[in-house]
Amino acid sequence: MPHFQIDYSPNLEARLDVAALCRAVAQCAADTGVFPVAGIRVRATACTHVVIADGNPDHAFLDLSVRLRTGRTDAVKQAATAAIFQTLETFCAPVMQSTSLMLSMEMRDIDPALSPKSSSIRQYLSKDLR
Repeated sequence: MPHFQIDYSPNLEARLDVAALCRAVAQCAADTGVFPVAGIRVRATACTHVVIADGNPDHAFLDLSVRLRTGRTDAVKQAATAAIFQTLETFCAPVMQSTSLMLSMEMRDIDPALSPKSSSIRQYLSKDLR
């Protein structure tokens, strides 16, 4: 598992292909080799109510939160964070060049004792992706 949760201001939908961003994040996560494809989950949610900086409604934000099971070294997590954030920056560059956009990301470990999991997804993936 990791969970990739993108929260964003709703005014971004007219400026950015959020579904394509989800696919780009998923592909980058898989390409790092750090996360098993069977566990990658990327979702995006437009936040209904937002106030950004001085309240100008043209300002936008996008925040990626990555939650994952413990067990990876800090160096591995830092490298994965850098790669994924670079994907975000590259994907969002046209928006950042033309409008106000705050872009952020955080990766953190989940305590496995407090986060039970169950899944049948591996039964439906090709063997090389399990």
